[in-house]
Amino acid sequence: MKISKIASLLNAKVHSGADLLDSEVNEACGSDMMSDVLAFVKNQAVLLSGLVNSQVIRTADMMDMRCVVLVRNKVPTEEMIELAEESGIVLLSTSIRMYEACGILYVNGLKASTTEA
Repeated sequence: MKISKIASLLNAKVHSGADLLDSEVNEACGSDMMSDVLAFVKNQAVLLSGLVNSQVIRTADMMDMRCVVLVRNKVPTEEMIELAEESGIVLLSTSIRMYEACGILYVNGLKASTTEA
């Protein structure tokens, strides 16, 4: 699925990486706990989170993720936007709650994590 389709499905605002919206991604995960992302997530390209701090971008970068979606009307800080730009990560935000956002992406073909916790 193209990141542009994710943005469209979630009616998301693009904060960084507008030039990367045609990138393809295959799997996603949702978590507000970056320690869980580091411990259990493998092969994910999209991270959905309601956590608003630079650690989200740093975690996504460490895990080679291509896109971060902030849910629940969260607004990224300037530091997050700058880090995302530097890391080549698309940063989106949506008013949709995480549960619903994950469901929308799942029913439209974006796979869930295959790693067991």
